[in-house]
Amino acid sequence: MYTLPELEPLRDFDAIAVLTSGGDSPGMNPAVRGVVRAALNQGISVYGVQKGYSGLLAGDLRLMTSSSVRNIVQRGGTILKSDRCEAFKQPENRRTAVQILKDKGIQGLVVIGGDGSLTGAHCLAEESDLAVVGLPGTIDNDIFGTDDTIGFDTAVNTALDAIDKIRDTASSHERHFLVEVMGRNSGFLATHVGIAAGAEMVVVPEYEVHIEQLGQQLSESRRSGKGSSGIIVVAEGRDPGLTYRLAEQLRQQGEDPRVCILGHIQRGGQPSGHDRVLASSLGAMAVSYLLAGYSDIMVGVDAGGIVEVPLDSVIRYRKGLDPHLFELALLLHK
Repeated sequence: MYTLPELEPLRDFDAIAVLTSGGDSPGMNPAVRGVVRAALNQGISVYGVQKGYSGLLAGDLRLMTSSSVRNIVQRGGTILKSDRCEAFKQPENRRTAVQILKDKGIQGLVVIGGDGSLTGAHCLAEESDLAVVGLPGTIDNDIFGTDDTIGFDTAVNTALDAIDKIRDTASSHERHFLVEVMGRNSGFLATHVGIAAGAEMVVVPEYEVHIEQLGQQLSESRRSGKGSSGIIVVAEGRDPGLTYRLAEQLRQQGEDPRVCILGHIQRGGQPSGHDRVLASSLGAMAVSYLLAGYSDIMVGVDAGGIVEVPLDSVIRYRKGLDPHLFELALLLHK
């Protein structure tokens, strides 16, 4: 359970809206449920925006009831659907979105998503008198200002379940497998998965990979009797095809690895208990922060407590991979 701050209500809302944007993550539905149930309990009407910012520009807003979010806490994905909306980057389109919300009598908005979605939320708050609160929803756990993000824990466990099965085949055929997980710019997912899976090596965007050194380590493991099979976890990185290139370079050094791309399987599935509690807590607290007069903030987690973080800081700064955690991943494979 998280430590929830006590906030004094300072303003009233007739109606608020909630949307999910960008890549979906397990736990978005519990977050939506938290927003809707908390708002209705305060006598506030709630509109669900369909398909993120695209649906907002299209005026696709639907009034939600308590029944709208019944039996969704265990479902992956998002019942509100999601989208990536390039048009929302244009100020004139954001002005249109604000007017659409005002025409519905909506005074507050909760945005659930990653850095791009939270950037849009910041722009809305900065350019209008709309009260906007963001929630960190991404499996990458790369959002500045929060220790945890909605969907990260589930994605780690999904990858672990797959790797545990892959390891059986790796052992049977005495081969190494390069398992690619998501993370174009962040190695949080790869590092946590690597440690939890007992991987022989972890490759992340934050640190340069020395393929010759990797090949030597695999050869030494085979010669020392430690093992002729194992798992190498690779974050997808910024350049497509990285994992296949690493596999080919290892073949040139005498290894015979196989590649497994987990891909979008990491985004789906039932959210873990951890993500359900996290998302529900953040969703309910988003309403509390709106009522307390806050805007242009993200509600996140710091040292087990729910905290508010200015959206300006969220989009301005980058959350770095803990070097000690990565060093632990390297240490444990030796």
